Amino acid sequence: MIVGRDKAPSAQETFLQMAQAAGLRSRLLLTIGLLILVRLGIFLPVPGIDRAAFSADLQNNNFGGVIGFLDVFVGGGLSTLGIFALGILPYINASIILQLLTAALPALEDLQKNEGEAGRRKISQITRYVALGWAVLQSFGLSAFLLSRYAENPGPIFVAESVIALCAGSMFVMWVGELITEQGVGNGASLLIFLNIVSSLPRSLGQTIELAQSGDRSTVGGIVILLLVFLVMIVGIVFVQEGTRRIPIVSARRQVGRRLYPESRSYLPLRLNQGGVMPIIFASAVLILPVSLANNFFRGNETLNRIALSLSPGGPMPWLYVSFYLVLILFFSYFYASLIVNPVDMAQNLKKMGASIPGIRPGKATSEYVERVLNRLTFLGAIFLGMVAIIPTAVESATRVRTFQGLGATSLLILVGVAIDTAKQIQTYVISQRYEGMVKQ
Repeated sequence: MIVGRDKAPSAQETFLQMAQAAGLRSRLLLTIGLLILVRLGIFLPVPGIDRAAFSADLQNNNFGGVIGFLDVFVGGGLSTLGIFALGILPYINASIILQLLTAALPALEDLQKNEGEAGRRKISQITRYVALGWAVLQSFGLSAFLLSRYAENPGPIFVAESVIALCAGSMFVMWVGELITEQGVGNGASLLIFLNIVSSLPRSLGQTIELAQSGDRSTVGGIVILLLVFLVMIVGIVFVQEGTRRIPIVSARRQVGRRLYPESRSYLPLRLNQGGVMPIIFASAVLILPVSLANNFFRGNETLNRIALSLSPGGPMPWLYVSFYLVLILFFSYFYASLIVNPVDMAQNLKKMGASIPGIRPGKATSEYVERVLNRLTFLGAIFLGMVAIIPTAVESATRVRTFQGLGATSLLILVGVAIDTAKQIQTYVISQRYEGMVKQ
């Protein structure tokens, strides 16, 4: 039989418990305080840079959209040239690299699966070292190839000072993220990206209001249509993020000592969207790479510039960009699903527990069945991700309302996903506080 869960507390009960529970209240205050601290650090400038010239080139879109894409995830640190310009990006990149290496290297896989908490701590320590190395590479590339153009006194000393400042800022942000995860509420890295995306909303809303006041009826109608599309996308993201396929499982009758455990039924949940926002992030990064290389390193090569322009969203062949984008999203959806769910290991674990799927033989037949179901779910999830990635951009082009251009599909997925995960964790604390109160009584 399926053991039911306790009913989740309502929003009113959750806020009441948050106000009464001292432990949860202190965690929330610590989280909010650290997020404010990181937000203030965005505006601490990297010394020795001509910001007026950099802002002029940024407004003229001389960077091919690369700065704008990355700037969303660091809360404007790149556009303001603050010491937190790299933000949490090196840590995110290091985490992705470790996930890929864990699937490829048996030693790391053994640490994760068989060493327990000690193994996870070692992997976390390795991730920090990789994040530091990645921060050094990114800060050196940013300082030597981009910031040095706007340096007041360009040279090795400027590059060294900029690398130290940017690496120190990135490591501080990484430490804050881990502190929030351990002693606060929610996942620290996800909340930092969430805060950075939300920080761009007031500016976009202000520009939209100004556009509505100065525009005609068609402009106002376009704004209304765009906002309705965003609302529909948010509702769809919630359903897909929470959507699962429940495969029924039957556990055989077993006897432990003198006690006889009857046959039980449960289910194996497979998520519709295994990769979350990662397929869109990877696909966007792959498409931005040719534009970045052409604008910064191969400006004189007309062939490469033409190819890069064709693969950009505002290029002469938008259908080519959309086709490549959808294919990349589909590829990375399957790739990331294969990293998260292993049908062979799942079938072996079910066999060890004496459980089976009704009508499916244990072993190879079970793994093949799970793989077929997973492939269908991944395909549906990838199609939805493609719609989320393409539809808002298409509506912006049709309505010519580009005030929400920074709030794309990736941002929407991150905002909704982090909000759902954080709300679930808060509800978990509330339920635990309720049980502690019942035990004490």
